[in-house]
Parts: sequence; structure tokens; C-alpha cells
Amino acid sequence: MEEGLKKQTKQGIIWSAVQRFSLQGTQFVITLFMARLLSPREYGIVGMLGIFLAISGVFIDCGFTSAITRKQDRTHEDLCTVFWFNIVIACIAYIILFIGAPYISAFYNMPELTLLTRVLGLTVIIGAFNSVQYTLLVTKLDFKSITKVTLPTTILSGIVGILCAYFGFSYWALVISAILSTTLGVICYWHFSDWRPTLTFSKSSFKEMFSFGSKLLLTSLIDTTYNNLYGLVIGKKFSASALGNFSRAESYANFPSMSVSGVMQRVTYPVLCKIQNNDTELKNSYRKFLKLTAFIIFPMMFGLSALSKPFVILVIGEQWSFCAELLLILCFSQMWYPIHAINLGILQVKGRTDLSLKLEIIQKLLGVLIMIIAIPWGIIALCYSCVIDSFLCLFINAHYSGKLINLSIFRQLVDFSPTIISSAIMFILIKIVIMSFDSLLLQLIIGSVTGGLVYFITSFVLNKEILRVCLKLIKL
Repeated sequence: MEEGLKKQTKQGIIWSAVQRFSLQGTQFVITLFMARLLSPREYGIVGMLGIFLAISGVFIDCGFTSAITRKQDRTHEDLCTVFWFNIVIACIAYIILFIGAPYISAFYNMPELTLLTRVLGLTVIIGAFNSVQYTLLVTKLDFKSITKVTLPTTILSGIVGILCAYFGFSYWALVISAILSTTLGVICYWHFSDWRPTLTFSKSSFKEMFSFGSKLLLTSLIDTTYNNLYGLVIGKKFSASALGNFSRAESYANFPSMSVSGVMQRVTYPVLCKIQNNDTELKNSYRKFLKLTAFIIFPMMFGLSALSKPFVILVIGEQWSFCAELLLILCFSQMWYPIHAINLGILQVKGRTDLSLKLEIIQKLLGVLIMIIAIPWGIIALCYSCVIDSFLCLFINAHYSGKLINLSIFRQLVDFSPTIISSAIMFILIKIVIMSFDSLLLQLIIGSVTGGLVYFITSFVLNKEILRVCLKLIKL
């Protein structure tokens, strides 16, 4: 990798980390206040709409933003084509949501969902106005500007949401916060981006990007539907309260996983695209990114799982105790997500969106089968099914992405093994140590300190190379 690209990559990782973790950290603090003011049922009611809004978002993007990032000779016509297409699709998606709102309400047998769907669905149209501006900043690795957008908008919308919850707005506090956050985000992204659309639409540009993006659209559609399927099943089969507990547990498990994935994926994809024709350099960079990602995310997930009970009860209260049980399990599902993201990124870098779609179909069919088997056994069993599915998908993704760059799955597992061993030792010792304390606060503090020290020491012995890389990134 050229020195200039190395420096840009390091700076991109650091600013992406600052942006992602400051954003996620702020959102985390906000949800702590919100969860104390709102009940699991109120969270569950809004969560019931998650699958419908997420699918709408997939249709709006259509894989075009990835096509823009990958295309090194992108033109103004390309950007305008994507922009106007996104707006049109967003309007169509909202009309479908508006008309379908009574049917969603009837499906869950909850009349309040009709108005809720029509109001919250406005975020679909509003958000479509900044997709190109955001993508251009990511392509330039300009995460500094993205940080200046996301952090203030999250803080302001979060404060408004907390105030609404405090004054008794119930689940509408979550809706108001979401709409405000999306609106402020659009305004700020337009401020920081110097690109402006014109009334231009190119059929040739559309065809070129659609040939690449259409397969990503189907892949994302399958993935998004599947990822939200658990919420749909729990909301329908069990209760809004059960869905609220599950969604909170999933959210906390996602916090470190999605944060690391967001940091690494937004940096690795543009970087790997620049060296897509050099297989040797691509393989070496890919391995480094994988090892670095695992080194960061695995101890976070093992540690959060070990401390799930004191963490959940201390931060959001005893009413969420069932959430702690679910979190302990879901951490081992979400820990593989950043690895999946980088593996699938290789398929996009090499232009194999057809293979990406094929793998997505296979994995999701497998996941649905596992989920169907687990449903009669309850929510705990559903969480374990997430873990089994995630682990099986690891082998599938790693096998096919590795074939493209001549990197066996065995070699990838060997790369991970020191990190997994260190994380497992840390998990066991945390569990042993916290058994000596009755105070949840002491369990959380001493368990965290113990975990950090154990992981550092074992990494110094087993994983010294990646430890040095992390320390260099911190010093940069």
C-alpha cells in the first residue's frame, strides 16, 4: 500500500472512529435516559415498525451509493442521476407506507400504529435528500465533517426526545426525536458538502450503476428483511413488552459491533477499491483489516456478555432485567458482524455482486429455517438461533471471499485464533471475579478493570503484532 494511502487510511480510521463512537456513545447515553422514562412496551410499539422503515430505506439506496464509491471516474451526471432517483423512490415508498398503515395496524392488532406509521414514515422522504452528500464525504474519507454533522444533531434531537418523554409524550418522544434528527442531518450535510444537484438525469449512467447496484439492492433487501424478521416475529407472536426487551438487548449488542463495523467498513471499502486490481496487496490489506477488526470487537463483545446483568440493571433499571438475559446471548451473535461486513466488502470490491446476492439468499434461507425451529421454544431459543446462524454464515462468507483473493478459511481462522483465546480467557476470569461481589456497581467496575488487564496481558503474549498496530493508531 502506498505511503500516501496508508496515511489517509490511518487518518480515516481515526476520524471514522471518533465520529462513530462519539455518535454511538451519545446515542447510548440518550437511550439510557429514554429507557428510564419509557417502558419496554413503549419501545416495542415503535420497534414494530422497524422492518417496514428499514425495507423502505433499502429501496431508496438501491446499491447506488456503493456504485458511486466504487466508480473512480464518477461524474456530476452520475451523482444527479442517483440523487433524483432516490427522491422519487422515497416518495413512492412513503405513499406505500401511508396506504399500508391500517394493514400494519391490523397485523399487530394495535390501532395506534396507523398514525404512527404515517408520521414516522416521513423520515424516509427527508433522509433521501442527503444520501449523495453523505456518500461523497465517505468517499473522500472526510469523517471529520461527518462528525460535525452527526454529533450536534444527535445531541439536540436526543435532548428534545428526553424532554418529550419526561412530559408524558410516551412513544411519540421516540418519533419526534427521529424526525428531528433526520431533518437536522439533511440541513447540515448540505452545509458541509459543496456538491449541489441540477435537473439532470442520465439513462446511460443509470443503467451502468443499476447493473452493479441492482444485485446489491436484492442483497440488502434480503439482509434487511431478515435482520428485522426477529422483531416482526416477536412483536406478533409474543408481546410489545417482549419486543422492547429484545430490541434493547439487540441495540446494546449492536453498539460496539456496529460501531466498529461502521468505522472499518467506511474506511476499508474505499481503500480496498483503490487497490482492487493488485491481488497480492489486496489480500495483505484484507488480512490486516480482519485481524485489527477482530482484535477490537471480540473483547468488547465477550466483556459485555460477561457483565450484561450489572450493566443493564444499573443503567436502565430493574424493569429491564429480562433484557440482560437476552444481551448475554446476543453478544455472541453480533461479534461476527464486522467480520461479515469486511468479507462481503471484498465481493463488492471485486465486482462480484452476483455472488454476494447468491450468498445472501443461501444464508437467509438457512437463518429462517433455524429461526422457525427455535420459535416454539421461546425468545431465549430465538437468541441462541441468532448465534448459530451468525457462526455458520462466517464460514460461508469467509470461504467465498477468500477464494477471490486466494486466502483459505483455515488461514483466516488462524489469524483470529489468538484474539479469540485472549477474549475467552478474559470472559472466564470476569465471571469468576464478579461472583465475589454482591454489589452490581462493584461487579461492573471490577469486572471491567479485570477484563481490560487480562486482555492486554494475554494479547501481549499471544497477539503482540496487532497490539502494536492498535497502539500506533492511538498515538497517531
